[in-house]
Amino acid sequence: MRLSTKGRYGLKAIIDLAIYSAEAPVSIHSISVRQEISERYLEQIIARLRKAGLVVSVRGVTGGYRLAKPAAEISVGDVLYALEGDLNPVDCKALNGSEGCKNSDACLTKYVWQQIHESIQNTVDHIYLGELVERGKGCRKGTGNEQ
Repeated sequence: MRLSTKGRYGLKAIIDLAIYSAEAPVSIHSISVRQEISERYLEQIIARLRKAGLVVSVRGVTGGYRLAKPAAEISVGDVLYALEGDLNPVDCKALNGSEGCKNSDACLTKYVWQQIHESIQNTVDHIYLGELVERGKGCRKGTGNEQ
């Protein structure tokens, strides 16, 4: 499985919000500068995060964005599902709970894809932004700038 830039940049942006929005709302411009993400692309990402209920906007002169709930309650999975949809390693209907294809009953690789999918879900659902913020306190930028 390979995440798109939307998923990678979105995770960087929401971690930035988790770090910097505790005091006051954070502007798209400031996230853009710190994370080196285009403002236009960031606006699209933030809109999806807002729609998913992970981020709220604050109007006014000192407005911007902040997390909709505490960082300790937002998982990496919440963010990635909002931006990427499902995180299936392959396009297999059986992984989505559907009947699957005509070869589903005899498919020998379906088990492998299911195990990979479950491992990915388990991992992203059990890492929370609060944990990442704590881990980042010792880092130079502290926001996971590596790609």
